[in-house]
Amino acid sequence: MLQFTHVINLRTVYKRAEEHTAVAALLLFLLLGVLIVLQSIFSPALVIAGILGGCLIVATFFRPELALGFLAVYLPFESLILKFIPDDVYVFARYGSEVLIYLVALVVLVNILSGKQKYRQTPLDLPFFLFVVVLLASALVNLVSPTVAILGLRQILRFMIVFFLVVQIAPSKTFIQNLTWTMFGVVMFQSLLGIMQAIIGEPLDQFLLPSEARTYGALTLTSGVEQFWDPGSRVFSTLGRYDRLGNFLYLFLLIATAILFTKKLYQKYPWIIWLFIVGVPALVLTYSRSSWFAFLLGFLFIGLLVKHDKRVLAGFAALVVFLTLVLAGSGLNVSLITETPGQTLSERFFESFSLARWRGEYYGLGRTFWFIETPRQVIVASPILWFGPGQYGGGAAAALHNTKVYEELGLPFGVFGTEGAIDNNWFSLWGESGTLGMVFYLWFYLGLFFYALNMARTNKDPFVQAVALAVCAMLIGVGFNAFTSSLLEIRTSAYYLWLYAGFLYVLAERSKEKGEVESVAFRSP
Repeated sequence: MLQFTHVINLRTVYKRAEEHTAVAALLLFLLLGVLIVLQSIFSPALVIAGILGGCLIVATFFRPELALGFLAVYLPFESLILKFIPDDVYVFARYGSEVLIYLVALVVLVNILSGKQKYRQTPLDLPFFLFVVVLLASALVNLVSPTVAILGLRQILRFMIVFFLVVQIAPSKTFIQNLTWTMFGVVMFQSLLGIMQAIIGEPLDQFLLPSEARTYGALTLTSGVEQFWDPGSRVFSTLGRYDRLGNFLYLFLLIATAILFTKKLYQKYPWIIWLFIVGVPALVLTYSRSSWFAFLLGFLFIGLLVKHDKRVLAGFAALVVFLTLVLAGSGLNVSLITETPGQTLSERFFESFSLARWRGEYYGLGRTFWFIETPRQVIVASPILWFGPGQYGGGAAAALHNTKVYEELGLPFGVFGTEGAIDNNWFSLWGESGTLGMVFYLWFYLGLFFYALNMARTNKDPFVQAVALAVCAMLIGVGFNAFTSSLLEIRTSAYYLWLYAGFLYVLAERSKEKGEVESVAFRSP
């Protein structure tokens, strides 16, 4: 028979409860008092932003991986959220996500310097370091002002460092998996919203469009988005622009593709097929051709070149036949197609192969002009010293309205209608870092590709295989995309590329420690 040797003193319990309640009430009143005082000095929006920011900062110091996960979920919604942010808070909210990355970097640096953790070396440290050295040397030699140089370096490096932060933080496999499933949920939401947008049209477009241009002094915080396309014809969900939604969708559809072709994973998560059922139509409705082709290239790489799936070959052949029949039935003259209001899907697709379109882009100072004139005039003008960060072709030159290089060379200030930017990430990097800088950057980029390919072929863990395949496909898609956009500078695309590259390295190294890799050697071209 059980006997209770201790008798609960209810009087003591009640007394302690009263004491704790009194302390809690006192703290609550103090907090309310502080909030009232703050609200009398600052706006309510600023106070709320400060509280939320403070909570996020505290969480970052204890669990930096949570900050990276928060950013992954937040960024697709950022442009819509910012639309409703008051002016006195806007500058903090606009750069809050980026500051959070730097805060994570600070936490990692403090942990390493304090000896709390060791620095984890990667084979990509050297090319990255050399690339940064070239950028700094170019800035010094060309006497680029510190402000321009810093903002130019920021534009190029701010998302690349995410790879190294993830490597140092080394989040768990469970965290990476859970974040991936969460992001698939975000993809489903964005896809369904995009399809609704195509149905509803202008009313939903107007609600989802980001705010107009906002400035801080002479600095452009955001340029806003001019809807030059017909309402409802190019869906963008909460990402502000159709091409940004397209980029976001195809990156995660490639991750889903890698899972689809990893048999053990697909058997475990058959619901992944719904991402394609909903996501692919939404991707098509973006009318973002570069996103279409990027997804197709990545999909073919996984299904055809790596998995050798004959069904993919048959499907691709069927697609080619279908497009041929559409072209024959439409009576379109591909060589003469140009962009017009109310463009159909088939016209939008076949315009990619139109001679008239490419000629028009050259003489209209579009992407084609800069594709030809960058090596012909810009690189030749400074083959050794180059022009330095923030000087040519990228977002920094556009935001700062830095016309120096363009005026020296007698060139127009970027793509017509988009001041400063040339819509070609590879060539803007080339113009700012020169051929030597590009060698180091490509060493980093291609080195990562071959590392991922080795992992996809040799790792025994199905999830690691899938992530490795996905990173390979993402690098191929982004590599193509970067010729027609500033994708490597855009947070809703570049962030995820380097985030998952970091995830792959962490997962791969753990697999090596557990002996789950057959034979892994880092190979770079």
